[in-house]
Amino acid sequence: MARNVRNGKSEVEIADLGIAFFALQIKSRVMGRLILCSLLFLAAACGVETKTYFQLREMVSPADSVSAEPFLFTSAGGQVLLSWVEEKGDTSLLQFSQLVGEKWSEPVPIDSGTNWFVNWADYPMIASNDKQYIAHYLEKSGEGTFSYDVRLTTSVDAGATWTRAVVLHDDGKQAEHGFVSLLPYGTNFLVVWLDGRNTVTEGMADLDHHGHHGEMSLRAAVVSPSGNKLSEWELDNRTCDCCQTAAALTDKGPIVIYRDRSHSEVRDISVVRLVDEKWTEPKPVFQDNWKIEGCPVNGPRLSATNNRVAIAWFTMPDDKAQVNVVFSNDGGETFGEPIRVAQGNTIGRVDIELLNGSEAAVTWMEGGAIKLARVKPSGEIWGPVLIANSSDARSSGFPQMTKQGNKLVFAWTDDEANQVKTALADF
Repeated sequence: MARNVRNGKSEVEIADLGIAFFALQIKSRVMGRLILCSLLFLAAACGVETKTYFQLREMVSPADSVSAEPFLFTSAGGQVLLSWVEEKGDTSLLQFSQLVGEKWSEPVPIDSGTNWFVNWADYPMIASNDKQYIAHYLEKSGEGTFSYDVRLTTSVDAGATWTRAVVLHDDGKQAEHGFVSLLPYGTNFLVVWLDGRNTVTEGMADLDHHGHHGEMSLRAAVVSPSGNKLSEWELDNRTCDCCQTAAALTDKGPIVIYRDRSHSEVRDISVVRLVDEKWTEPKPVFQDNWKIEGCPVNGPRLSATNNRVAIAWFTMPDDKAQVNVVFSNDGGETFGEPIRVAQGNTIGRVDIELLNGSEAAVTWMEGGAIKLARVKPSGEIWGPVLIANSSDARSSGFPQMTKQGNKLVFAWTDDEANQVKTALADF
């Protein structure tokens, strides 16, 4: 699938954060160039405010010059994996690399095809559970624009070899299936996805997925390391059509968040949890009351440690764009009040990671700028600072972030270079 690439020039300014000893202005005529600079953050230690040095540094990307759709994953053992898609003529190639120290390993192919649905927002993913790996991509199932399947492939030798991919869902409909989340779950994997089996009937395959037809649903399944589906549930029978899902594991069990859709077209973020082998009823994380007639293509993200949960999402009630963060201390059963970390020019495309203690790092985009801030449940916000510049075009995709020990790892699509770029930072 062809990508829409938009080039341009930009001026980037990093100003005094109010806690720094200096101000640095950098002018760049190449969009997508990483801003390599030292940044100061405040941190709390023993109840006394101190200054923590936070250094961002670019890494040599393992991806080819025609690459996009990055995704980052950190295993329970601290292994960081990066997956992405490269275009080789008419062939789409899904590859991955492992972070070794501060360098990426040589790319390893997962699968390839000439009939894939390659989309800026509905990107492939990879996850690992010890030496058991799982990955997914999307493949066209019919002539309709949004007729495609989720295909899963697995590996039992840490990604050295991969099984022949199988279709995740068994409805047999030429409809939209995607926006997957992959999560290690016991010795298996939990797979969450948006399922369009109820959106189409005979003769409806060519309808735009933003139209008012049948309803998109949220489903989940437990999949074995060999790719066999062990159980399956419908979690919500009416959801937003094309926003990413997100899943994490707490001490109480899995938690899943997604953009819901009411009958009055309110599309706020909802949460479901698996408690004592039973899924809870969907409930809002917070009632933004964002009423919008079509899908905003802007899903939430979450991070969990024990029963600490942090969620970030984009919303736009009353046409006021904003990125919010909430925290939970009980595995997502209840949440505090939202903390607004961005507003005005933000276009969302968020990510979030819990740091040491209760703080979280959150990223979002403002135009083509990828921003980072550090947030505490008390409402304190340190930042924002600039990670990199790309573009607000769809082809720039969704920037990614993950955590390894005391490091944050970033990946994004440089829209001018048409290449996946990476960086890391200590915190």
